Amino acid sequence: MFTRILIANRGEIACRIIRTARRLGIGTVAVFSEADREALHVHMADEAWAIGPAPASESYLNGAAIIAAARASGAEAIHPGYGFLSENPDFAEAVEAAGLVFIGPSAKAIRAMGHKDAAKVLMEKAKVPVVPGYHGAAQELVVLAGKASEIGFPVLIKARAGGGGKGLRRVDHQSDFADALSAAKREAKAAFGDDHVLVEKLIASPRHIEIQVFGDHHGNVVHLFERDCSLQRRHQKVVEEAPAPGMGSDMRAAMGATAVKAAKAIGYSGAGTVEFIADASEGLRPERFWFMEMNTRLQVEHPVTEAITGLDLVELQLRVAAGDELPFAQSDLAIEGHAVEARLYAEDAEKGFLPAIGQIDELVLPEAIARVDTGVAAGDQITPHYDPMIAKIITHGKTRKEALAVMRAALNQTRVGGLITNTVFLKRLLCDRDVNAGRLDTGLIERAFSGMSLAAPYDPELAALAAIEIIMAGSAVTGGSHDHSAFAQLGPWCHWGWPRRSVSLVCLGVERHVVLQRTGAREWLALFDDGEPGKHPDGMAPPRDSILLRVMPGRHVGERLIERLDPDGGRRRTVLVANRPGCVVITAQATTHVFDLTSERAETDADPASGDSVIAPMPGIIKEVLTRQGASVRAGQPLIIMEAMKMEMTLAAPRDGEVCDLFAQAGRQVEDGTMLVLLKAQE
Repeated sequence: MFTRILIANRGEIACRIIRTARRLGIGTVAVFSEADREALHVHMADEAWAIGPAPASESYLNGAAIIAAARASGAEAIHPGYGFLSENPDFAEAVEAAGLVFIGPSAKAIRAMGHKDAAKVLMEKAKVPVVPGYHGAAQELVVLAGKASEIGFPVLIKARAGGGGKGLRRVDHQSDFADALSAAKREAKAAFGDDHVLVEKLIASPRHIEIQVFGDHHGNVVHLFERDCSLQRRHQKVVEEAPAPGMGSDMRAAMGATAVKAAKAIGYSGAGTVEFIADASEGLRPERFWFMEMNTRLQVEHPVTEAITGLDLVELQLRVAAGDELPFAQSDLAIEGHAVEARLYAEDAEKGFLPAIGQIDELVLPEAIARVDTGVAAGDQITPHYDPMIAKIITHGKTRKEALAVMRAALNQTRVGGLITNTVFLKRLLCDRDVNAGRLDTGLIERAFSGMSLAAPYDPELAALAAIEIIMAGSAVTGGSHDHSAFAQLGPWCHWGWPRRSVSLVCLGVERHVVLQRTGAREWLALFDDGEPGKHPDGMAPPRDSILLRVMPGRHVGERLIERLDPDGGRRRTVLVANRPGCVVITAQATTHVFDLTSERAETDADPASGDSVIAPMPGIIKEVLTRQGASVRAGQPLIIMEAMKMEMTLAAPRDGEVCDLFAQAGRQVEDGTMLVLLKAQE
């Protein structure tokens, strides 16, 4: 066994590898970019080495710097984690050439499965069923469009390199094919440095089911059963579970044997995942599944397999890389119970799951009832440079129903202060009738939540608290000086009457007016929509559009204890408040509420046809500018293509008009809210 390994990764997977290595008595070396200097994995490792600036291309994808750090630190092996260099055969070869061990499959095996087109040709030769499609070398539009027509719409355009939904486009009509092909190629080039694509038939009711395989250097290969990864948004997994709902023993045996056959065809060793698409239109049937791709690395969702098998897959990776045989045969393995994993992201589900950035003010994770894999802590920043995952939450039960119930409880115990997260979306998803019945397919999320608000519902008590915070915090929110006015400094009574202040807030795109009046040292009367405040307490009840609150500091920084005092009151609750420039972010019961100080966001969120500008919805890089100064544009016409946090976005014209100002430049990094295009009416 190794005495010291270097982990060529960051975040939760780096921390997860460190935990297993520590248990086995193996020393660990972390690497970090400038953005990760104080990251959790850096503090957990025995030592850490700087490898470059924040952009991944200059740090975590800098193979030479990583190998140099490994040799300088005395590491014997490099674990690539997942993502970054984990499926780069050139890096695997360079590691071996440097006299180090690559904790993963051979470069030959990685290369064999690295391109989806070549992998499918190889699988066809090995008698592994593949999805009908075109996997050839020709990339001309006329050829690919013709092949799509032969296959029959709808089809999928897929990048041959990489995964995670990058370079993937669904096309329902021939007329949309050219634009979809251009977008898929552009995104594939940016993500993988390779714009080669293939075209496949779209399966009607697709279930994404994958088989965990494991091989050693002695020719042994087994499968560790299946995972269902059908719950996806933007072609990226959100919730995974094992075993797959509705999976019969005959299909499990057939799919497992097929996955082992695929692994043996390339002489596979280490942890790998063979991904299949299954047609679930008539239930899961052994003759209706097809090979999609093989991920030659550990998967993000590997914890659910660990939960149902009792195995530590990272430990197995280390032992196999050190030359050990697998300590079990296929007949020794069995499924125990059911496991579910939910990915907690800093993202705004209401805005198309756009990643969110900022500081994590508080992080409370349900470690008492669930396994939690995370790579961040309170005080850390979610930056635009990397994936916005905060944590993976994994629950296990004797049955699927029990595992889902524990997951819902775990999400209710989760609290992330200061950031918008997908917690509300996850809770709603796991309460969905079809999800609970096991009626899954990759289009479920889009169908179930199409047109439905995924934001936390408006809460007037929290709106009142936000208004109080805006007045009391002063500079933290408004950008001005701290509020030293009589309203903030004096008690509830003064000679000219009770102090009163009006605040305008925007929540969920709606502007709301709150009039605040102090009625006690820590008591406030909030009137909504410019309602008149009630009279001096003389036994008369306050008006119906008002709330009387007592606000007290909590036990921790940023906490507020709020108590409703009016006739509708009786409830006390603790919330977390983060004052940000221009807004107040309040976290209550695992749910994030954002209250903006001005109506600027309401204007940008209004009907697109009424807008005059195109605004960057998040920090990112301008990949392409599709218009020019003075150009006439039509509503909905693509103008700007941005990329941020592994996601490409096309920004369109909000209305017909003429480009009077063009501020976007290809290659430029822009911040959230940056104006990119300004339109004027055509003369």
